[in-house]
Amino acid sequence: MADVPKLSITLLGAGQEVGRSCCVLQYRGRTIVCDAGVHPAYSGIASLPFIDELDWSTVDVLLITHFHLDHAAALTYIMEKTNFRDGKGKVYMTHPTKALHKFMMQDFVRMSSSSADTLFTPLEMSMSLASIIPVSAHQVITPCPGVTFTPYHAGHVLGACMYLIDIAGLKILYTGDYSREEDRHLVKAEVPPIHPDVLIVESTYGVQSHEPREDKETRFTNLVHSIIRRGGHVLLPTFALGRAQELLLILDEYWTKHPDLHNVPIYYASSLARKCMAVFQTYIHTMNANVRTRFAKRDNPFVFKHITNVPGTRGWERKIAEGPPCVVLASPGFMQTGPSRELLELWAPDSRNGLIVTGYSIEGTMARDILTEPEEITTVKGNTIPRKLSVDYISFSAHVDYSQNSEFMELVKPQHIVLVHGEATGMGRLKAAMQDRYKSRDEEIKIHTPRNLETLELTFRSERVAKAIGTLAAKPPQPNDIISGLLVSKDYSYTLLDPRDLRDFAGLTTCVVTQRQKVALGVGWDLVRWHLEGMFGQVEEGMDKDGILTMRVMGAVDIKLTQEHELTLEWDSSASNDMIADSTLALITGVDKSPASVKLTTNSHAHTHAPKHAHPHADVEDPVVRIQRLAWFLEEHFDSVELHMPEEKADSEEPEEEHEPSLLVQIYEAEAVINLRTMTVTSTSNLLRKRVEAVLDMAVSTVSSLSEAFTAGVSLHTEDAAHAGDAEKEKPGSSSSPLPSIAEHAAEDAKEVEDNAVDSKDVDMKVKHHGDATAEEVGGAKEDLRSPAPGGEDNEGDDEDDDGDEEEDAILQVHG
Repeated sequence: MADVPKLSITLLGAGQEVGRSCCVLQYRGRTIVCDAGVHPAYSGIASLPFIDELDWSTVDVLLITHFHLDHAAALTYIMEKTNFRDGKGKVYMTHPTKALHKFMMQDFVRMSSSSADTLFTPLEMSMSLASIIPVSAHQVITPCPGVTFTPYHAGHVLGACMYLIDIAGLKILYTGDYSREEDRHLVKAEVPPIHPDVLIVESTYGVQSHEPREDKETRFTNLVHSIIRRGGHVLLPTFALGRAQELLLILDEYWTKHPDLHNVPIYYASSLARKCMAVFQTYIHTMNANVRTRFAKRDNPFVFKHITNVPGTRGWERKIAEGPPCVVLASPGFMQTGPSRELLELWAPDSRNGLIVTGYSIEGTMARDILTEPEEITTVKGNTIPRKLSVDYISFSAHVDYSQNSEFMELVKPQHIVLVHGEATGMGRLKAAMQDRYKSRDEEIKIHTPRNLETLELTFRSERVAKAIGTLAAKPPQPNDIISGLLVSKDYSYTLLDPRDLRDFAGLTTCVVTQRQKVALGVGWDLVRWHLEGMFGQVEEGMDKDGILTMRVMGAVDIKLTQEHELTLEWDSSASNDMIADSTLALITGVDKSPASVKLTTNSHAHTHAPKHAHPHADVEDPVVRIQRLAWFLEEHFDSVELHMPEEKADSEEPEEEHEPSLLVQIYEAEAVINLRTMTVTSTSNLLRKRVEAVLDMAVSTVSSLSEAFTAGVSLHTEDAAHAGDAEKEKPGSSSSPLPSIAEHAAEDAKEVEDNAVDSKDVDMKVKHHGDATAEEVGGAKEDLRSPAPGGEDNEGDDEDDDGDEEEDAILQVHG
């Protein structure tokens, strides 16, 4: 049994956890890696994916969905400190992602350079950036033979995309982080137009549901306003890019509508964000219609009226903390270190202050721990301080909730769903909910939740699709049409084309191998032809273009009398032609040992040794004998078979079918008519018709010879016609035209069949007219079909030379 290719999915990160996303896809010798992030709750080597589990030199493609650290921060380490560069792997991300990834990684290197857990240097980061290939949404990329991928908008953050990957016809959709809700500046995630075989999708929020965007914006602005009224400071821990821009748009609009807040500053505490604002303004065209419309009216939404960047001097956090009420957006969002953590420690003891967590919080981070509202918190230096500030959670996270995620899964309609980027509990609940949902609809969708380093193997039924191009595609095929051509396989794709188009479309050429075999000839040419006719039926005889006497067997093998005692077999090599040539060669080499040959050539006389009688297995050209043999076969199965011949009438209004020769088969009261012109069966009994059709097929194949049933090449006489003007001569008595079929002879010789049936006793056939003919008109044509007379009066008169010919006939019939 042939090996069935399997898709292997191995998670080096984000398997039943959130963070260090890294998914490895392996199929048909290709390796694709999606995302390469770090875990925000860890630092140094511990934050990396399990990169030691993969030989990175075998990676063909590495795809980054967006610029967030948990999806892209390990990229430089992989490219510069593993054997990735020893292979031919390529790295791809969208244009906005590459632009923002540069600033994110510069900030990441700066933040980690002060610790002993530095993963890479600024130089290594710059070298890796130079090797990244940017792509655009909806652009079809072929990074290596057999692999294509297409990015689609994923929402979430600027430049985020999901990848539809095609590996040798297997389609995989990897979503990364995505959002199906359009916010103030981003489009929502697209649904690819093609249903993938596998969907690898995030499960960050499990079965949780987000409140409507308008409601949470109102609740957010009201909460900020209430904290300001009570004289407190508002801390909004956010990442420098992504949700921060969304919150700034909301706050700037709210401040514009409330003049009483104009004296309350909003600080954006991120030098990185200031650098990236130029990128946001550059890629306005990738955002939603609201932003594009405002920008077209020269109203740049990212030029904020009420947002102030914090001063660049050291110690600005304490100055702001001790100042009047204000709102501060500070990074990082998880508050592990940096400005957001320092402000938290300064404001935590004052109950007037407030903390609003606006995004998803990973387990093990301060953002997650403080949501439990502990009495005390631990500072970065290890000290304990009281926590009296208010803590609220309003999710502006650009991840899908349960309703959006489940709707997307149903729209995509994959065979397999692989859940990643989610905590084990939430992922398990999502899996159970989706299984119940599919079960209620009698849909069999398999859902998988692999852990890190747990390889998931999926098997798919292989369906190969070939595209017809060139001449074959000029005319659209109709149902039941048979299309023949050359099937060209390249990079796991299949193309069907005409051999004449091979050079133009495939860059290939065809050649024909002509084989020749010389054989010593110890018998006469006519004796060879006699044996060939017995094996293959009709054998064409004539001259080739060089004027050499030639016989062609089954339109494939030429037998040429190149010298007086030498034959040359010539044929174009192919599986079928080689088989015909082998059997022809075996027959010729055994002619002189055949008992029939010995009998034919034992008498000593002066005239030629050419056989006087046709081989008993040779093709029969007489339509009467052919129809007789067909009738014999049918009568052995149905007992009663009659030949019906049409009566010629000048002005007949009967259907044309009534004027065609036919065989009538009767079983009890049921009848079936076999049209000898079209070889079709009609009957009022469907059961009888099917039975007669089956027997008729066997009868035709039995009566016909090999040359009638199969012809591998062209007719010798067709080839002769192409060489008009060449010398041509034929042996007297040799066949000079292809054997006509029964159907062709039936109409032409209908009258001859009728006359022979009336006048000859050898044609043991029952003849019945459709007209008014009586039984006396058909003479003595009612003898048993199964009793042919081999030695009747006609046979006695066939040979007038000597008495030995009758004995020869008998011997030939036995050995035939």
